Amino acid sequence: MVSYKEILAFHGHNCSGLAMGYRMTVAALELLKEVHAEDEELFAITENDACGVDALQCLTGCTFGKGNLFFRDFGKHVFTLFSRKSGRAVRVYFHGLGIPEKVGQDRTELTDWILSAPVEDILSLQEVVVEDPGKAVSRDSQICSFCGERVMVSRTRVVNGKTFCIPCSRQVSAHWSGFCKSHGDF
Repeated sequence: MVSYKEILAFHGHNCSGLAMGYRMTVAALELLKEVHAEDEELFAITENDACGVDALQCLTGCTFGKGNLFFRDFGKHVFTLFSRKSGRAVRVYFHGLGIPEKVGQDRTELTDWILSAPVEDILSLQEVVVEDPGKAVSRDSQICSFCGERVMVSRTRVVNGKTFCIPCSRQVSAHWSGFCKSHGDF
């Protein structure tokens, strides 16, 4: 298993968020009896984009690039891990209810405390049912009719019969009448 020190080197600074992500991920992996995924044996859902996600990626092998890390922008310190081998999933929530008041005021003390606290003082773990989204799929690219950049076909939008990337489709849709006047039949 990747050590906290190795994750710290990857992340770049020591903080309570990284410690939280480390403890959350280790607890979930232990409950699932899993280890780092070389391919897509695991998939993870994170409900935040905070420091702890770096620990999740390092420990599980779940990454956006591999297509087995999913982001839901709910602003919660929650990870859900799913094992394709066992078909089991666990949702881990950092509640931090046991944090002593005096510790919560000092960043270093808080980080150290999180790393050593009993699991029940900081985490809630619950087995859940999660639908497997399937393994990552390679998708073809298409050229945006406006900016000329390649974009995954699944991320294109059609406006008045032309195919655009999402940012250009928004621009075109918002300014369609002016756009048509300045670009002719485009």
